[in-house]
Amino acid sequence: MKRIFTISGLVLLCFLFVNAAIAQNVTVKGKVTDASTGEALIGVSVAVAGTSSGTQTDVNGAFSLSAPSNATLRVSYLGYTTAQVAVNGQTSIDIKLQPSANELQQVIVVGYGTQRKLDVTGSVSTVKGEEISKQSSTNAVSALQGKVAGLQITNSGSPGSSPQVTIRGLGTIFGNTGVLYVVDGVWYDDISFINPSDIDNISVLKDASSTSIYGLRAANGVILVTTKRGKKGDTRVTYDGYAGWQTITNQVKMANANQYATLINEQYNVSGTTPLLFPDPAKYGTGTDWYGQILRDAFKMNHNVSVSGGTEKSNYNFSLGFLDQDGLVKNNNYKRYTARFVNDYNPIKGLKLGYTVGGVFSQSKDIDGGIFHQLFGAAPVLPVYYADGSYGDPSDFNLGGGNNYNPQATLDFYNHNSKNYGFTGNAYAEVKFLKHLTFKTSFGGEIAQAEATGYTPVYKATLLQANTVSVLSIGRTDTRNWIAENTLTYDNTFGDHKITVLAGQTAQRYKTYFINASAQNVPNSSAGDHYLTLGDVNGRNVSDGGSLTTALSYFGRVNYSFKDRYLLNASIRADAGSQFFGSNLWAYLPSVGAGWVISNEDFMKDQKLFSSLKLRGSWGKVGNAGVPINPTTLTVSQDPGYTAIFGADQHANTGASVVSVVPPAILVERGVGADVGIEGALLNDHLTFEADYYNRTTQNAIFGINIPSSVGTASGAIIANQADIVNKGLEFSVGYRGQASHDFTYAFNANFSINTNKVTKVISGKNPIYSGGNGIANGALATRTVEGEPIGEFFGYKVAGIFQNQSQITGSAQPNARPGDFMYTDLNNDHVIDGKDRVDLGNPTPKYAYGFTTNLGYKHFDLLVALQGVAGVSVYNANTAYRFGNENYTQDFYDHRWHGEGTSTTYPSAAVGSTANAAPNSFFVESGAYFRIRTAQLGYTVPSAFLSKWKIQKIRIFANAENPLNVFKYKGFSPEVGGSPTNAGIDANVYPLSATYTFGVNVSF
Repeated sequence: MKRIFTISGLVLLCFLFVNAAIAQNVTVKGKVTDASTGEALIGVSVAVAGTSSGTQTDVNGAFSLSAPSNATLRVSYLGYTTAQVAVNGQTSIDIKLQPSANELQQVIVVGYGTQRKLDVTGSVSTVKGEEISKQSSTNAVSALQGKVAGLQITNSGSPGSSPQVTIRGLGTIFGNTGVLYVVDGVWYDDISFINPSDIDNISVLKDASSTSIYGLRAANGVILVTTKRGKKGDTRVTYDGYAGWQTITNQVKMANANQYATLINEQYNVSGTTPLLFPDPAKYGTGTDWYGQILRDAFKMNHNVSVSGGTEKSNYNFSLGFLDQDGLVKNNNYKRYTARFVNDYNPIKGLKLGYTVGGVFSQSKDIDGGIFHQLFGAAPVLPVYYADGSYGDPSDFNLGGGNNYNPQATLDFYNHNSKNYGFTGNAYAEVKFLKHLTFKTSFGGEIAQAEATGYTPVYKATLLQANTVSVLSIGRTDTRNWIAENTLTYDNTFGDHKITVLAGQTAQRYKTYFINASAQNVPNSSAGDHYLTLGDVNGRNVSDGGSLTTALSYFGRVNYSFKDRYLLNASIRADAGSQFFGSNLWAYLPSVGAGWVISNEDFMKDQKLFSSLKLRGSWGKVGNAGVPINPTTLTVSQDPGYTAIFGADQHANTGASVVSVVPPAILVERGVGADVGIEGALLNDHLTFEADYYNRTTQNAIFGINIPSSVGTASGAIIANQADIVNKGLEFSVGYRGQASHDFTYAFNANFSINTNKVTKVISGKNPIYSGGNGIANGALATRTVEGEPIGEFFGYKVAGIFQNQSQITGSAQPNARPGDFMYTDLNNDHVIDGKDRVDLGNPTPKYAYGFTTNLGYKHFDLLVALQGVAGVSVYNANTAYRFGNENYTQDFYDHRWHGEGTSTTYPSAAVGSTANAAPNSFFVESGAYFRIRTAQLGYTVPSAFLSKWKIQKIRIFANAENPLNVFKYKGFSPEVGGSPTNAGIDANVYPLSATYTFGVNVSF
């Protein structure tokens, strides 16, 4: 028995020994990072589950602790989903934390401060700076495309250009259509001066309740930009850079020389012109590919370096950026240099001081604005150069005045350069006193100067492309803008009540001044230096001008919350702008919003479906001060044409005329809007959603109504408050975040929006505004704005077919037509085709917009794919009929044209540019819907175990593609065509978009 107990004891001891061996402690080291951005997280709690043992990550996100080899680590951090990670005997573990989907607890930037998302009663969307900097966009706003429901962005392919931005539809015709940008408290019209890498986050304020605190500048929406600031910790150095190339997407294929000659002959045949211009088209072969000659794959490079850190008393962030971007057109180039320095100080308890200083310098070598029309129309039969090296001359081919250019000569002798200098800044002081009160004062603004220099030398390239007198032109525009603001905030929580009261005052001044000068016969210096004083005294011209506006504002806001369930937000702003006077000087713009956090109700405590659920609604008024200055002042002009000879002595008497009829007063355009929304999260915060319905009316919209010429004014319109414009729509956003395993994380986000636009209640009734003449032959206008229809709708004749023979023409409503011409629909059956037969042909503003983004992470790899598109939109392709002679045609037109009875019932003959065929009609209106892969990026983060020995926090390498795939039916380069409200969507050879492919690296020390 004793032996049995002895053996049993030995066995038990063996088991205990094995178990102890298995469960012995190991030292676990690692790093905790954000799963979506790869950024190190500081102060993360890393604990051994079920014990009190644990630690926190340091400034590099690193941790080290002792734990049983079979333990589970519980990793938690505010704003992130808690992770459970099994040790499994590992000594090195890198942990990726998923940002918490419980958006109601997140703090977001709103007008004049921050709020928990839970407390916001308006419609506000936020985008993190990491999402913006991942894209190779020159302008930070371009990176928002497809990421925010209701935000419509139209990009241009021109280097350094700013995108067109519209929030929840177009609400003005004559006024300022741009959104207001507020960068660290300073107001701007454009943020092209900001390096995207310097941005911490962007908030898009969409409804009147959230924007009304900005008063007369908020009618088109507000975008708040917060730049990066320093954080407590050791100095951190970060480098981000990429390099790559841009290539044209969906290039339009033009007819070759043989096909072009055939088409020109057909055009001559239709018009009865003899002899034919090209008796033997076949001898010209393929000819010159002008797009291939002038365009190129363009280089792009970007570098950013930042240094940041801080202590208990202060923090700092300093950054430098350099961008070098070639244009798709040879010789076109844009360079931008940026610098930004941010400092915050806490010298004593309750006092905070700080400033932001930024500088930007950019320079570009520009291109002739008509180069793309030339490339589209240039004759392929024309050689670039003759055998002797001289330029191919269109006059040698009798091509006519409309096609008398050699694009290479245009490019070679165009010498225009632009430079922009900008200095922006803001300083503030904030003091907390009496426990619940905070006073903040700030002053900021910008000093900017834009210079443009052009020089045309004496040259002779072709018969018509020649210049006998050199011309130097220099232009300069100065901007001086400042804003001073003072706010007092009361913030208190007592029991179940939370209240924040804001009172503020703002003063602004915005001044611009320009001067343009030119001189003739300026010698061409070999050093490239040109001076106006070297030109002829009699050949100099100088003009200048500018504008000055000022504003004074008072505003207040109250935010109230009861038990985090019932929310109330009310604000009012009083604005006085120098654009107005008398009884119209002040505008009072109120708003109110309410919210119900349903998930915080007692009856929701036991349910497991929703982790958060909130219903909200808002109403408010905003204004648009971007109106003409003093349009109510009656002006008179003198002109030699008004001279009259009369009287007994028959002397010449100078006459004068009233320039325009003016209204007695101009009122500010007001946007009155309502918004109802619901937002929440399900499945333990993994699934989030948000939905909004909005209805916004622009009251007293300003635009010009045509008046009879018999009135005798120089202007044929009267500018006044004329109408109401309504935008209404729906917005949906949904996101899902998850972690399939310790190594695999994923996140999906999608948004979809619907918007309808309509002009209503026009004072002058059905009196329309006709516009849209860009690229339209014969002076025709392709758009109409009228009561009951959207702004700038395409308007013209409806094509019923193509006349095949003379018998179809005889007795028709178009007796002067020729076979191969468009057959228009006689809508009123009066047997005459005239203006009464024109109809709505399409809307240049998208009705539907959508975006989808996915982020995947597997071990050290990450993949980002962003999709974006629009639908329910039309584009007017003016290129085909934009003809003044013998311009070229597209391959598509050649393949489908009418060139004899029965050859086509949809495309006209080669005489498409004739007066009747070029009239605005449905043939030129095409679908502008598109779908694209906006971004695709694959990255790899080097494991921290390999970097620690070199004291490197992070190295991430990546390959990125922007716009690699674009799917659309439009026959131009891109259906993404901008323009002013009544001229939008008309493609008369805009700068084409490109796909960009880059390789880069992110390094942190």
